[in-house]
Amino acid sequence: MNDVKKEPSTGLREWVENDDDAYKTFSKEEMDALRKAKPRNFASLNSWWVVLSQVAITLAIAGICFIFFDQANRSVYTYSALVGGLIGFLPSALFLMRIEAAKKSVKSSPGGFLAAVVSGEFIKILATIVLFIGFALKQPDLKWIPLLVTYLATLKCYLLAWFWK
Repeated sequence: MNDVKKEPSTGLREWVENDDDAYKTFSKEEMDALRKAKPRNFASLNSWWVVLSQVAITLAIAGICFIFFDQANRSVYTYSALVGGLIGFLPSALFLMRIEAAKKSVKSSPGGFLAAVVSGEFIKILATIVLFIGFALKQPDLKWIPLLVTYLATLKCYLLAWFWK
């Protein structure tokens, strides 16, 4: 009678045994060959395209509001959709401007770039909060449904970047 308990195979042991192949350093020639073989894997997306798509989505939803709402409510619904889009894409543009400024900095370092990303994200969050509160206080006649629908649609443009790449 054998008292040795056998553990179920999880595949972890096989992966750990092949740890030598987990990371490989490529030479410049090998990287150039990989870039030529699979250029799509190395392509980068210009982030301003995301902001441009947010503006396009904003204009499309505002156009839909203009077309499908009656004459009495047309302007307020269209304006609300435009405000929602503005709240969506303006902070994104501010974030990108902060990142672009960090890229152009003479003394850029990984830590400096990380600080730029964190401060850019802080600017983006703060701008979003200020815009929501500001428009809510200064424009009490806004319709919140088209505003929030447009705002959420602009946020979904970030997912489009995954499909474009």
